[in-house]
Formats: sequence, C-alpha cells, structure tokens
Amino acid sequence: MEDSISQRKQDEEKYRIIGRLPPGQSLTLQFPVYHFGHIPSFDLQKWDFKFWGEVETPLQLSWKEFNDLPKTKIQLDLHCVTRWSKMDTLWEGIQVKTLVEKDLLVIKPSAKFVIQHAENGFTTNFPLEVALAENFLLATHFNGEPISPDHGAPLRGVIGAIPEVPELKTLYLWKGAKWLRSLEFSSIDKPGFWEQAGYHNEADVWKEQRYG
Repeated sequence: MEDSISQRKQDEEKYRIIGRLPPGQSLTLQFPVYHFGHIPSFDLQKWDFKFWGEVETPLQLSWKEFNDLPKTKIQLDLHCVTRWSKMDTLWEGIQVKTLVEKDLLVIKPSAKFVIQHAENGFTTNFPLEVALAENFLLATHFNGEPISPDHGAPLRGVIGAIPEVPELKTLYLWKGAKWLRSLEFSSIDKPGFWEQAGYHNEADVWKEQRYG
C-alpha cells in the first residue's frame, strides 16, 4: 500500500513538472464515479440519438445506425472539477468533426453553441468550436470495453486533454454528459444543470474555472 501511494505521488509530481497536471488537481489511479440522480436503464432496441437545432437536416439514429458511423480511438487526460485527474485513458466513439467532414452532418452558420441532452433531463453546454475539436468524443467504449452503466452507458460525452496537442481547449469532465441522448446546435448559449447550480460556464481546467 505504501509503495503504491509513493508511486502515485512520484507520478503526480512528474505530470506536474511536464505540464500535464492542471493547477489544483491531484492524480488518481482509480476512476471515481460522480453524478446526480439515479443510473437510468436503457433498451438498445428502442434507444436513439438525435442531432438537431441549427442543422440543415436533423439526424435521428438507432443504436445500430449510430455504431455504423466512423469510429475514432483517442487517448485523453481527464480532469474533474472535484480535483482528481486520470491520465492516459483510452476511449472509442464518434467525433462530431468526423461527421461534418464526411458531410453526414451539416451545421448552419447560425450555430454557435452545442447543448448536450442526457437522461434524467440533464444538460450541459459549450461553444461549437469545442464540440468540433478532436478532444471531444461521443464515446461508447473505455479501455477497449463498452462503457459501464455508472460511467454513462451506452453513450457519454468525453472531453479531455491530448498532451501532444496542447493548444486544444480542455474543459472539466462534467462538460461531457453521461447517458447522452442528443446534441442540440444552438445560436444562443443555454447553461445546463451544473452551470445553473453555480459551476463555471466555461470550465477551462488551466484557468481553474470551477465555479462562477
């Protein structure tokens, strides 16, 4: 036990020195579970996902249709507003930018923000540029396995840092909604559940934008 604690502290200092650990964060080797409300059940035969709002043609997909979309694997450092960070996590899913590049989704010029709508009425928001960046993923798999229910199965938004691309804007993990059901493209910003409860609307991890 002491050896594992010592190793974690050594790794934490290493990540801090090389600039991968944002201010106020501590390294964890676990994957803590935080959410508001109960874990929803789902039936993949009835499940669907929607892209709607300021788009040329709304898109509604079944689970099979969603999984037939082009997939991406990406390694991310995750940073939670509750001050833990987990490094080098491997995710698989759909990038919004891929759908745009392949003309599967046409976003209107009027769209400036994206609102994630999830089960239990949960929402969270960020600028369109964040949704189109390579460090945001509509994720179905974590470390080679389907996401577990407590981490947002069957689909969750994931936002994290790619160390090799430091110029990407990195937000706290709550800006990726668990149990995700749709993306709304909007001309106006619409603060979500935690933002209305006092969390910072922008949530930049390097600026420690934790609370408004």
